[in-house]
Amino acid sequence: MQKYPKHYCGVFGVFGHPKAAELTYYGLYALQHRGQESAGIVSCHDQQFHAWRGMGLVSQVFTANILRQLPGDMAIGHTRYSTTGSSHIRNAQPLTVDCARGQIAIAHNGNLTNASELREELEARGSIFQTTVDSEIILHLMAQPSLNGHENNLIQTINRIEGAYSLAIMTEQELIGVRDPHGFRPLCIGKLDDGWVLASETCALDLINAKFVREVEPGEIVIFNRNGMRSMQAFPLHERRAFCIFEYVYFARPDSTIANRSVYKVRVNMGRELAREYPLKADIVVPVPDSGNCAALGYSLESGIPYEMAFIRNHYVGRSFLQPSQLIRDFNVRVKLNLIPELVRDKRVIIVDDSIVRGTTCKSRVNNLKEAGAREVHVLVSCPPHMHPCVYGIDFPDRSKLMAANYSHDDICKYLNADSLGYLSKEGLVKATGLPADSFCMACYDGCYPVEYDPMVDKHIMERRRQRSDAIGDALAKEEMQIKLL
Repeated sequence: MQKYPKHYCGVFGVFGHPKAAELTYYGLYALQHRGQESAGIVSCHDQQFHAWRGMGLVSQVFTANILRQLPGDMAIGHTRYSTTGSSHIRNAQPLTVDCARGQIAIAHNGNLTNASELREELEARGSIFQTTVDSEIILHLMAQPSLNGHENNLIQTINRIEGAYSLAIMTEQELIGVRDPHGFRPLCIGKLDDGWVLASETCALDLINAKFVREVEPGEIVIFNRNGMRSMQAFPLHERRAFCIFEYVYFARPDSTIANRSVYKVRVNMGRELAREYPLKADIVVPVPDSGNCAALGYSLESGIPYEMAFIRNHYVGRSFLQPSQLIRDFNVRVKLNLIPELVRDKRVIIVDDSIVRGTTCKSRVNNLKEAGAREVHVLVSCPPHMHPCVYGIDFPDRSKLMAANYSHDDICKYLNADSLGYLSKEGLVKATGLPADSFCMACYDGCYPVEYDPMVDKHIMERRRQRSDAIGDALAKEEMQIKLL
């Protein structure tokens, strides 16, 4: 229970606008919540790629001078938190390759479930990988020779990869958007003047005043070039859609719209459903900012219990959910939120959060409330308990890292020092979205994985790779020692 699940990424792309890189910068700025580890932009001018990537926030990686060095009317960008691959500049995206087909750049949101097998196969055929991210596998597959042209090669590539992926791909002539056949990750299309835009979320379109056109459909490939937009379906229309429902719970920004549903309104509905499932007697409802704000408001509206912002967030501290360092994460638990004691003293308090993964943050908040004089503290969570690992982009390595999978409800309540604990049911969560239950992937709650995977095969391959890496490291160390002795 020492680790939060890691977030995935945000992708953005522009075609046909003279300030493509600048627009991409603002698009990534709007998608910063999807990853705070690294950011990158690749632009294309006169069929030549220009790239800049760096570690840190979008505003830290890019300056006005750097953006001037990214000319062209086509660009893609990426903001990242590592799911597959370590935290290192070489893994920052977009990734690029110069091959017989020309230059190709890719930005990937998601996680491939057959990445290890594909990488083993490609390495056996002579491919040399420069990164540890599974996105590079897609580039290697696209660079393979094809008898029937570029588009067939892309379709062949897409048909080989499995898992979750929303892609922004740039060639020397085109911007391409791809979404996996289950639609795990969001991807939408916008229009700006005569240009086209791809974005993980609609909030990024809003910032640059682009008009929302529609979402990329599951299994669809959209191609933007001088002739406009063209669509291809890489797969038969899939019977089983599996959009990650945790986008509605936490990941997406509340001002985004997904599947014609306002994320803000869905979260308020989650709070209303919580109030129906847990009609508690209390004096105030307090959110854990910012992810609990909407659900707490919904609970207050449905129950009639006053809503109070008793925790004030320091917005200059990054989300602890996304920080890769355990030291920084623990620091954030202490400094991110400050309590206003007068609002909770001698009160029965309901505290609403979006999720409990390992429990340390929630325990800290409960203790803060009780130390400030709250008579009772009731914890409500606007989603079901996380019981299973996610292999589609949220880095739950195994069940041992999930509190709800290893402890009883009563044990968790006791650990949190709460007077009661309630999770929103799966039925209540789905009802809050207004969409059918079979629209979603809820594997982290129910263990039903839409795309099959074999964790033992993956573990075996990764162990072989680790042993090979260790052997190379030992050989280099031995050689260095021999040089020193000479």
